[in-house]
Amino acid sequence: MSVEERRTDAIVPAEPAASEAGRDRGRDGGHRRFIERLLIALSIIVVALLLWRLRGLLILLFGAVLVAVVLGTIARPIADRLRLPHILALLIALALVLALFGTAVWLFGTEVIGQASALREAIPAAWQDLQDRLEPLGLAEPLRQWVQSLGSSDGVLSRVGGIVVSIGGGLADLLLVLVGGVYLAAQPKLYRTGVIKLVPERGRPLAAQTFDDSGRALRLWLLGRLVSMTLVGILTWIGLWLIGVPAALALGLLSAILEFVPFLGPIIASVPAILLALALSPEAALWTAGLYLLVQQIEGNLIEPMVQQRAVSLPPALLIFALVSGGLLFGMAGILLAAPLTVVAFVMVKRLYVREALGTHTKLPTEEHGD
Repeated sequence: MSVEERRTDAIVPAEPAASEAGRDRGRDGGHRRFIERLLIALSIIVVALLLWRLRGLLILLFGAVLVAVVLGTIARPIADRLRLPHILALLIALALVLALFGTAVWLFGTEVIGQASALREAIPAAWQDLQDRLEPLGLAEPLRQWVQSLGSSDGVLSRVGGIVVSIGGGLADLLLVLVGGVYLAAQPKLYRTGVIKLVPERGRPLAAQTFDDSGRALRLWLLGRLVSMTLVGILTWIGLWLIGVPAALALGLLSAILEFVPFLGPIIASVPAILLALALSPEAALWTAGLYLLVQQIEGNLIEPMVQQRAVSLPPALLIFALVSGGLLFGMAGILLAAPLTVVAFVMVKRLYVREALGTHTKLPTEEHGD
């Protein structure tokens, strides 16, 4: 046997051992990958549970972002036209907002406070008058039971302590949102860059573009809401004054504020006005209900189409389900902020999923309105 053949015979028995070692390494690698994936899945679950527990804080954070967008929208043209630093323009924007609020209080504050006090005293009497009118028809008791099932019986006054605590907590949340919004508006690039850095490097340009698109859409939507709120408040005030309903200015202001919440807000705003009008006469109540219906028709068919030429519109069905979802997930704050939150989600889904993931061409709201 030659030397070469002996070498070959010596090497052959070693092949099964090498193969076994390779299989062992493959099993070890597979176990390692399984453990890594398991740890990643557990981390995602823990983060999701943490976000769920902090969902109340997250909706307040979004409220602060909304305040920052408003202040930034006011400060940006000031900085551009006067060539001022951003922080100085922001201070001027804050001063303008406070001056506008102070002027409104000075002009209408006494009247609104007086009418609000009269409204607070008149509503219980109007509620009792409604029950007296329904008593002969046998409908008063079913109405009382229905209201009690909603958690507010003659019930609203018997739970004043809980209402006061709730209002106190709401004021604290509002203060947190306002202060947080000012800080976010003071250094928007700092926070924007920080969030984008959480995204893998190859996805950062897309994340930055999505942030910009969402911000523009939110500004346009807020502009549209502001115009609608103002016009609805003025029309409601004038209409109630012509009908002769007490506290017309306060009720008009309430309608303007609640117009921020689509669908649900106008319905809530109409209830105290109809109750007060019913205390005058059934005819006045019918006129008042017709007024609110007419104002909403004008807002939906005349004001909104004009505003949407430069604003952002959302599908009505999407808004309805967004309101319900916001209430279930975040409570009252979720209902108040459901519409602007839906605007942001709408843009992100179109940009990240429809365009990038599916490769389907679709226009973003800002592109639809030439922004």
